Amino acid sequence: MRVLAVDPAVRNTGYAVLEGDARTPKVLDFGVITIPQVHAQSVALAAVHTHLSNLMKKWQPDEIAVEGIIYVQSHKIAISMGAARAAAMIAAADHGLKVYEYAPRKVKMAVVGKGTADKAQVAFMVRALLQLSETPPADAADALAIGMAHLQASDPIRAKLLDRRLI
Repeated sequence: MRVLAVDPAVRNTGYAVLEGDARTPKVLDFGVITIPQVHAQSVALAAVHTHLSNLMKKWQPDEIAVEGIIYVQSHKIAISMGAARAAAMIAAADHGLKVYEYAPRKVKMAVVGKGTADKAQVAFMVRALLQLSETPPADAADALAIGMAHLQASDPIRAKLLDRRLI
């Protein structure tokens, strides 16, 4: 299975392409789509959509995994994050791909074993588990973690364990 995982944000969208299964994940690509503040939000969202669409054309993923809605204190941030998620979902729909959503706590549980892990812990475990030579930027590390959570959720045995919070 090949999955494109997305940590959506208007200005810094993390992405990762993983292949294989939960036991043998292989990283094909990862990075951060960075859109400068000088661009209007609409331009930034179009750029996120275009970049993700180009990644889908290049890597031909079977599925898309996206971070689910998170609780934020600011309505403005929540709306902005929702718009970035929509840009990713529309790109997936354009390519006929099914979108799977994962709550941040589930992603952290899948990678770190603790649903309250911080970004540094997630990045450290992503680097270790995927045997990367360097720690990826935070947004890319989050996308890699989302991809790993998706591969685990796609494995029937691991999915049951994840739901029971045993891994």
